[in-house]
Amino acid sequence: MGIVELLGVAGSVSLLAGWRLYLCVFATGLAMKTGYLDLPSNLASLDVLANPWVIGASAVGLVAEFFADKIAWLDSMWDAVHTAIRPIGGALLAMAIVDSSDPTWQVISLLLGGGAALASHATKAGARAVVNASPEPFSNVAVSTGEDVMTGTMAYFAVTNPEASVAIAIFLLGAAIFGLILIRRLLRKLFGTGSAPVTT
Repeated sequence: MGIVELLGVAGSVSLLAGWRLYLCVFATGLAMKTGYLDLPSNLASLDVLANPWVIGASAVGLVAEFFADKIAWLDSMWDAVHTAIRPIGGALLAMAIVDSSDPTWQVISLLLGGGAALASHATKAGARAVVNASPEPFSNVAVSTGEDVMTGTMAYFAVTNPEASVAIAIFLLGAAIFGLILIRRLLRKLFGTGSAPVTT
């Protein structure tokens, strides 16, 4: 696996961690533990995710996040708390994917992984804040469930198909940037940024 594919896997996993950190860790660890997922030798450092304690801790976080994410006001609080946790988790996952014998690439992956996770988290939190403003609960549940399915599916393909992970990373990064631009425009419309007219 070349550096492009490695960065693709690291980028994909980091961006997805900005949405569902616990799901990424749990699904990857469980698949490795059961032998369903046979990682390439380049990703051997992710073996730690198959540790029963790591799987158990991520399972607790996954269950808590699954239910918290379906309740509008609790979802916003959960996202606020995870503004620090998801980027750190994404950075550490990215760093674990890159060759530990090359500290330069590890630092680069740590910085880029954290930035990618923060960008996707900000997009997710901003978009969900808009959805959560809806008085009915169904749109929030539908969006949350869609995020669950999309994260699990993309994480699987990113880890098992390094070539496809590059396209997944580019897609996710583009979606995050596009989402941030839309959210910024929406907030500007809602709160206005223009100066008040001067009256005489």
